[in-house]
Amino acid sequence: MGAKPMTAAEQPWLPLLLLTATVTQTLQAANPFLPRVTTLDMAPASFDDQYIGCARDMEHELAALNQTEFAASRTYAEAWEAASARWREHLSGGGGRPPWPPGFRDEHAVAVLAYTANGPLHREFNAAVREAGRSRAYYLRYFPFKTLHFLLTQALALLGARQNPQCRRVYRGVAGVRFRTGAEPGGAVRFGHFASSSLHEEAALQFGQDSFFSIRTCHGADIRAFSFFPGEEEVLIPPYERFRVVNASTGPHGLNHIHLQSLDKTSTYNCEYIKDKRCTSWRCRLNDSGKGSPVLSSPDLITPTPPASLLSDEVSSLTGLLSRLA
Repeated sequence: MGAKPMTAAEQPWLPLLLLTATVTQTLQAANPFLPRVTTLDMAPASFDDQYIGCARDMEHELAALNQTEFAASRTYAEAWEAASARWREHLSGGGGRPPWPPGFRDEHAVAVLAYTANGPLHREFNAAVREAGRSRAYYLRYFPFKTLHFLLTQALALLGARQNPQCRRVYRGVAGVRFRTGAEPGGAVRFGHFASSSLHEEAALQFGQDSFFSIRTCHGADIRAFSFFPGEEEVLIPPYERFRVVNASTGPHGLNHIHLQSLDKTSTYNCEYIKDKRCTSWRCRLNDSGKGSPVLSSPDLITPTPPASLLSDEVSSLTGLLSRLA
């Protein structure tokens, strides 16, 4: 027999808990300047594709895809144009190309510049990333930043793989949002979007103090060489990095302080755009040699796998031909 549920009289703390939640919601509705409370969890609706095994195929789709997305988003088109102009200015001004790893190209630099620009793009982009993983169909139909997501993901993988040390302590300040962890200390969380952080605590505090993170990241990349604001010494953390909650506390002035330690990378999705474009009839077989390696570290090929019935028909035809030749 299961335990008998406790009555309200046996749970004297329950009315107080409900009252506290109601008061908090009422105050937030009455005063929009109060920080919004949200849960930091594994971000299950995030689109977290790492493009393992299909990077080269994605590159072949970028030109046409980018034009379509520019037409759909003026914010994106203007940010990309400004970033391209800034990058051309940097190159023509004698700045030259910063040291970068093999496979890193101008379009990666422009994507990072566009993301760091002082405009609405990074907010609109990250809001879309947090929701685009509702389903594969939702991503394919409604996510308007497929090119930017791919290029940023690729840029962080390539830059991060060559940086030393790969793991580093960074800080992230947030204004207007007070995070509560959906996991107990020792539990796992993700940001679920591209999260900006700084190597310097003082710089991070300038971005907000409603929530403040101290993070040990092993998959974030130092992007200051490709930023509109290199003085911020920004490290960009990808949506798919998973962290252990070390602890979370609230200070005397309401500062919500959360300590995170990198665990690994974890994704629900992989190569979804290519699967839809090239593998509608047959199941795709991604190149296994790319697994666990930086994007573009090995030849990335999508090989359609024909149905078993077709394979058996081909074998039968070949067997008949050989018997006639014997």
